Amino acid sequence: MNLNNVLLGVSLAVSAQALAAPPAPVIDASGQSMTTTSSTLSSLSVEQRLQNLERQLSVRNKNQVMMQQQLNELQSEVDELRGVTELHSHKLSQILERQRDLYQELDKRVTEAIKPAPTVPSVVAVTSPSTPAINYSSDLTENEAYDRAVNMVLKDKRYDEAIPEFEAFNQKYPESSYAPNAHYWLGQLLFNKGDLERAKQEFSIVVNQHEGSSKRSDALLKLGMVAQKQNDNARAVVLYRQLVAEYPSSSAAQLAKPRLESLQ
Repeated sequence: MNLNNVLLGVSLAVSAQALAAPPAPVIDASGQSMTTTSSTLSSLSVEQRLQNLERQLSVRNKNQVMMQQQLNELQSEVDELRGVTELHSHKLSQILERQRDLYQELDKRVTEAIKPAPTVPSVVAVTSPSTPAINYSSDLTENEAYDRAVNMVLKDKRYDEAIPEFEAFNQKYPESSYAPNAHYWLGQLLFNKGDLERAKQEFSIVVNQHEGSSKRSDALLKLGMVAQKQNDNARAVVLYRQLVAEYPSSSAAQLAKPRLESLQ
């Protein structure tokens, strides 16, 4: 079997495959693509047909290489974006954790500041100079308004004047994320002042409208204490039991348990 017979056999096999399949693209010597038809195949020699097949395979291989390169580039971009996203997520989690720490510290300081001071009998009445009035701008943002009310408690110790500040904040920013704490601290200020009905209203807002707030357990405790002061022991028992049932491990529940036992 000589070379011509081998080439003729290959040509016949290629021709049969080409007739059975849809027209395949053929790249000419100038690099342009054209559609191979039966008449075109018949006009080409075996060597030309083999050259066409080699060119088709070469083009296909180049396309595959290009596609693989594009896939590699896309994968690199995806990996880079994933890394950036993970970095941003880590930084965001750090920021949120820091904000929670600051918020808890602020909550602790304000709670300590507005606790009623122990009463000490005085023999001689001593008058203290009045606190000078401070002029604040009425153009306040939410954060500034909240800080202003809190600072009246923490820094200035002006508890009576802090009451209208918290009231104004709650009225102007009812959907604020600070709202549950603002209502609770306002209720605490009113409770310390002896205004039990208004304090009850503020604590009730925390319990009924802010179920996810960290101050809800404390508000339940204060509602029970208000009920006790108003001689409504049956209501106090209901509130203390609700507190212990819903927040059994909270510090408010631990304070409620002895009160509950004394009423049963």
